[in-house]
Amino acid sequence: MNTRKWVTASLILVLSALLAVPALAGPWQGWRGSGGWGMGGAYQRMYDPAKVEVVVGEVLSVDRATPMKGMSQGIHIMLKTAKETVPVHLGPSWYLERLDTKIEKGDSLEVKGSRITYNGKPAVIAAEVNKGDAVLKLRDDNGYPAWAGWRR
Repeated sequence: MNTRKWVTASLILVLSALLAVPALAGPWQGWRGSGGWGMGGAYQRMYDPAKVEVVVGEVLSVDRATPMKGMSQGIHIMLKTAKETVPVHLGPSWYLERLDTKIEKGDSLEVKGSRITYNGKPAVIAAEVNKGDAVLKLRDDNGYPAWAGWRR
């Protein structure tokens, strides 16, 4: 191979690599991590597997809320049970919005989760939500979030 062909081939190879790198990196641009919803965070440590219970009721509202400073928004619902109206923390909005099953006002739900005290009031951090035949598995039995599962 003469020098001119070798230089041309090398240049084409380098330019191809330079063009391919941004294309491969594209989907990850702007990645911000878990938004504070990872297992090591203070909010996640509130989940206590020893305090898991099941609550059944009707969804009065679906809201976005930031549970703690430095976290991204989460989806919280107000669930009216036979005994009380209790806030239920489902998980990060960036995760829940990508699921097929949507929770809406008026839905009848069965929620399995950990009873906590949040801002001085009772609340539940959901591990599993049953809506009709659909089951949203949000945490395992130890409280490990489904959205953090790929890091195991």
